[in-house]
Amino acid sequence: MRPRVVRLVVAGVAGAAAELCGLGLVAAAAWLIARAAQRPELAALSLAIVAVRGFALAKGTLRYAERLAGHDAALRVMAELRGRVFDALAAGPAGPAGRRRVRDGDALTRMVSDVDAVQDLLLRCVLPGVAAVVCGAAGVVVCGLVAASGAGVLAVGLVVAGVVVPWAAAVAGGRAAARAAAGREALAVRSLDVLEGAADLAVFGAAERFAARAGDAAARLEAAERSAARVSAWAAAAGFAVQGVTVAAVTWAGLRAGVDEVGAAVLALTSLVAVESVLPLAEAARRLREVVPAVRRVGAVLAAPPEAVPARPVRVPAGPLGVELRGVRVAFGGAVALDGVDLRVEPGRRVAVVGASGAGKSTLLAAVSGDVPVVAGTVELGGCPLARCAPDDVRAAVRGLAQDAHVFAGTVRANLLLARPGADMARLRAAAERARFLEVVEAMPDGWDTVVGAGGRGLSGGQRQRLLLARALLADPPVLVLDEPTEALDPAAADALTRDLLSGPRGGTVLLVTHRLAALDAADEVVVLDRGGVVQRGRHEDLLALPGAYRDLWDAELLTTTA
Repeated sequence: MRPRVVRLVVAGVAGAAAELCGLGLVAAAAWLIARAAQRPELAALSLAIVAVRGFALAKGTLRYAERLAGHDAALRVMAELRGRVFDALAAGPAGPAGRRRVRDGDALTRMVSDVDAVQDLLLRCVLPGVAAVVCGAAGVVVCGLVAASGAGVLAVGLVVAGVVVPWAAAVAGGRAAARAAAGREALAVRSLDVLEGAADLAVFGAAERFAARAGDAAARLEAAERSAARVSAWAAAAGFAVQGVTVAAVTWAGLRAGVDEVGAAVLALTSLVAVESVLPLAEAARRLREVVPAVRRVGAVLAAPPEAVPARPVRVPAGPLGVELRGVRVAFGGAVALDGVDLRVEPGRRVAVVGASGAGKSTLLAAVSGDVPVVAGTVELGGCPLARCAPDDVRAAVRGLAQDAHVFAGTVRANLLLARPGADMARLRAAAERARFLEVVEAMPDGWDTVVGAGGRGLSGGQRQRLLLARALLADPPVLVLDEPTEALDPAAADALTRDLLSGPRGGTVLLVTHRLAALDAADEVVVLDRGGVVQRGRHEDLLALPGAYRDLWDAELLTTTA
């Protein structure tokens, strides 16, 4: 918020000035009407007439300025904050701090509802509070000029309406606010489960069960919001009651002090407006109880330690890069994913990484790309240790297709251009052709401008995988990492595409994780992982000639194919 402090101050000053003008307008109008009833000379009323006109014009102008400056500052803060929250969520669990993974629904809540809460913090809590304090104090001063006893009574009423009632509303609405915040998060998660997983849920016959869970989450949120609304209604009613009692008490105190009918009118209407200015504090206090948990969740995302950057980062060399791991150990919690891995890949080599599920294949690629912290050992790119390289350079040098790659809602062209924004049509077609996606695109209704849904809705599993692979190939980084690039394809198509990837035009280094072994005769080398360690490596035909983990995987694949 620091860059927007000036706008926020302008909004606060304009809002307070608008409330003061409203107070002055009512006080001047009350004096004018009551004094005019006594039929004095017109000259005696001229100053009050000018004051009423001036206060009326100024109030509207200042209110417009307050809304303009306040919303401008709040929207600018939200725009910047949303970008920072997105960057923090996109960083995921990688990095030294080991950020916990946030579910998509929770991420959506933090991106939308929680960030919107910051706007309410500024516009519905901070600015009304400033205006209420200024206007309330001015009301006490005006009443004090007419009758000191009336000013004392008004001060008591302001404390009750502006402090006691908001405190009671905040206490009473605290639990409902917490339930509502948790309910919104739960509903977002449940709803996305139903929407994003509709096809899978239908296949397994679980659609009704998950829809019922989403309905239960919606019902709990509705109950929490109804409870909060009841608290808000009772707080408003209490505020209006205090306002009426205060106006009557101030007027009575003034009459007992001997003020005339003009002074009584000024006391009554001034106290009415002064108390009215603090009535929004009850809703602000209730809303504050809802906003605080949301702001804390946003703060928790932003409070994660920033990605470590070396004091004097070393540039990653250009061109095809060799990859070397020396004694690399990676652990998640108490589980060891990689344990003392030593591996050297020469520049431009095509290496396949295989192994049983949980052997550490995906973790190996993540360690090479710097997406997981290395507990022990070193990873080098072109002879440069990752720990000494700038993270942005590493991300530019090591790119590809991960298991959690995402298809965004937009056109096919836009999804591909994420990898290389300035790519021309020739590059797009070449990448799509290598991924065997070109025919699919050309068969679509709008070709490259066909719109696909978030997550690849509208595409089959194989089409989605080919789109993601084409995007990875379009990037053409010095080190291309591919994690199960042929997933969701039939065995024949998967083997043909794998062979193309391993025997295609020579360029950068390729590390390819796969569970299909039939096409690995095209690889320069096959690395076999088991329980986080390298147990075999060599050419496909050489490994088949030896008893061991690779031949066991081959026999299991043959058995599955035969069955």
